[in-house]
Amino acid sequence: MMRGGNREMRRMLDKMGLEMRDLGNIEEVIIKTETKELYLVHPQVVEMKGKDSTIFQVVASSIEERQRETPSLKEEDIALVMQQAGVSKERAIQALTESKGDMAQAILSLTT
Repeated sequence: MMRGGNREMRRMLDKMGLEMRDLGNIEEVIIKTETKELYLVHPQVVEMKGKDSTIFQVVASSIEERQRETPSLKEEDIALVMQQAGVSKERAIQALTESKGDMAQAILSLTT
């Protein structure tokens, strides 16, 4: 813990070239991983801006965790999207995943 409190912390941040501010009334922050989503309800969010980057500090007392549905993709669907959109297998899989398995939407997103 720092002895000088907020004043000393602000001086250190100024020396490092960081500008710090509280973002205020945040309703929720969502963190998505491949398998789950974390919902941080009414967190305190502090933004620290530097010359080349921005750091967010998030503190939450209420966290909801939900499993993400990952659509099972069929090889025929992947092949059709690859053929219709003229893309690689990886891009076809990515488009199908983003469209939750909807082939038409995946093809449209790749061709427009």
